[in-house]
Amino acid sequence: MSGPWSRRKLLTAGLTAAAGVTGLTAATRIADSYGLIPPDSGGIWGPGETLTYATQRLLMSRNSMAREFGRSDVSNVIPVSGPQPKTDPYQRLLHGAFADWRLAIDGLVARPTSFSLDEIKRMPARRQITHQACEEGWAFIAEWVGVPLSHVLNLVGVSPTATYIVFTPFDESWDSLDMPDAFHPQTLLAYNLNGQDLPPDHGAPIRARVARQLGYKSVKYLHKITAVDSLKHVGDGRGSAQPAWGYSWFAGI
Repeated sequence: MSGPWSRRKLLTAGLTAAAGVTGLTAATRIADSYGLIPPDSGGIWGPGETLTYATQRLLMSRNSMAREFGRSDVSNVIPVSGPQPKTDPYQRLLHGAFADWRLAIDGLVARPTSFSLDEIKRMPARRQITHQACEEGWAFIAEWVGVPLSHVLNLVGVSPTATYIVFTPFDESWDSLDMPDAFHPQTLLAYNLNGQDLPPDHGAPIRARVARQLGYKSVKYLHKITAVDSLKHVGDGRGSAQPAWGYSWFAGI
């Protein structure tokens, strides 16, 4: 038996068997051998986080797509998850219609740069109608327009040594993605929601839209993206603000 699908099936079976027979520790060792240890793998829940992440990555290849809907499926009500930042830097940009806003791209890239909102809007756009689920139970379907994150990463020449993309927003909800989700065609830097410029309470001027993960991974109010080879020295080292609040770094659905 050979080929990537055969190896994936074998490894997934091995992870499942290890978890059932010798416990999560053995499953963690298998996941580690394939580089599938999430940044929040420490602590009492670490082995479970690792098993979830590794199994999902093996079952859901980088080519798997979140379901897309028709315009008739768009929700009438789109809940707001937290208010817009009240800090002076964000409010000044908001009152100036984001004319002075820039999205900086740095870290392990060949051409560190920054883009204005107009420059991003002139890049090739992708439109999608996808479902966003919140970890707190509410959900909605909406139409998003934005530039694929992969396009921007290719423009700046992200290094092959980069393993994560870190999102830095104007609030405290920073987060990161592994490269399969960063380069996934449905992962957008979104600037339009249901035919209108992204409203402030939904993340203006630019937010991530990560269709294959829970809503908190779609970070709002972006102002910087950084390519890194490790998350150990970013924040508390767990890849996201979310683990400190009781949620997982990986939120695949």
